[in-house]
Amino acid sequence: MCKNSLRYYIKELLTIAAPIILGNLGFILIGIGDVIVAGRHSTDTFAAISIATAITNCIVTFGIGLIASISPLLSNYRGENRAVKKYFYPSIRFAMVLATLTACLIFLCIPLISKMGFEDKLVPLIQEYMFITGFSTFGAYLHACLKEFLQSFEIVLFPNLLTIFCVFLNLVLNIVLVFGFGPIPSLGVVGLAIASLIVRYFMGIILLIYCFMKMNLRNYHEKGYYTSLVKIGLPISTAILVEFIAFNSIAIFMGRYSGVYAAAQNLVCSLTTISFMVPFAISNAIAIKVGFANGAKNIVDLKKYSLVGVLMSVGFMVCSALVFLSFPKQIVGIFTVDAELFKIAIPIMAILAVFQTFDGLQIALAGICKGIKQTNIVLVANFVAYWLVSIPLGYLLAFKYNLLLSGFWIGLVTAAVILCAIMIIMLMNYYHKTYKNKNLV
Repeated sequence: MCKNSLRYYIKELLTIAAPIILGNLGFILIGIGDVIVAGRHSTDTFAAISIATAITNCIVTFGIGLIASISPLLSNYRGENRAVKKYFYPSIRFAMVLATLTACLIFLCIPLISKMGFEDKLVPLIQEYMFITGFSTFGAYLHACLKEFLQSFEIVLFPNLLTIFCVFLNLVLNIVLVFGFGPIPSLGVVGLAIASLIVRYFMGIILLIYCFMKMNLRNYHEKGYYTSLVKIGLPISTAILVEFIAFNSIAIFMGRYSGVYAAAQNLVCSLTTISFMVPFAISNAIAIKVGFANGAKNIVDLKKYSLVGVLMSVGFMVCSALVFLSFPKQIVGIFTVDAELFKIAIPIMAILAVFQTFDGLQIALAGICKGIKQTNIVLVANFVAYWLVSIPLGYLLAFKYNLLLSGFWIGLVTAAVILCAIMIIMLMNYYHKTYKNKNLV
């Protein structure tokens, strides 16, 4: 196949993205399993984990964002022909320090739940779920760290097959622990949290064993590595945090209005997250390939991987949007049989379809930014789009004009459009300044 052909670049991106898509879908399906089991258990259980995960996700994802800097940084190192395996142990140390800080923050938030205005019956359920989630952070961060490390070598098949297996493991544990089985009593919300804890540690430990079997690894210390991770990862993690707080604050705002609206927000977010995992995987592939090309100073490959990746990401999300528009009732029915949830969620599906297209574009652009180590672009764009526009506009539409959850989603669509526009302009300026008149092959 000709290296300069479109098919070549599509094949190269899909070689990395396809297993990541399976793994990312698996990771999300683990969460979807929680949502489905919680919805079948009771609306209170559904509402409680919706609020609890909205809060914990805002904390956990900051660390995950920092860890996400591992693969683009090491991909750049590989493009520069530097030794990369020596960064294995430093990467794990980095992740465990972050896990410790994250767990402490979650524990500190638990006493505040009773003062946040949620329904009294939900408060103890939320607190119990968060307490167990704090301990599961170490397993989650170990898995994320090792997956990023392997991804930098374009080793993506085994880590993502492991995630697929854990979808079924998590579902079985959820059913057994939530509803009870034999001598095991029904644990409700606590059962969901324990199942997640077991699965996260299982994923992390199995991946650790795989790394020891796959690679000849040695210990290594370099302060400059941590500095580079923070330099690249801090804008990434802050950008992810900005976005996650925006999405999850909606669940918190609506949860204070009524628990069923928090459950509806969780349901809709679960839907968009499932489809988002495909462009997210493509974005990871873009970051790796663009990162390698950037390290090797190959502007031709850099541009072509960028363009092809964007087209692949947006094309998939357009198809996803058409599915949401065509089968809204059938899709919502997978998650709940509650009539009130149906009434709230169905009107949002049309807004969600519009959001999908721009969401696919923005995540592809973010992958390019990660690859060229210009993550400040993503941070600035996310902050402006979500916190200067989306949340204020959404809050106004939701509560002043009584559009409630639909109002917030109109705000999110507006943010996605602005986000794309900002990143396109900033990337064009970067390319113009960096590569103008440079014939790098």
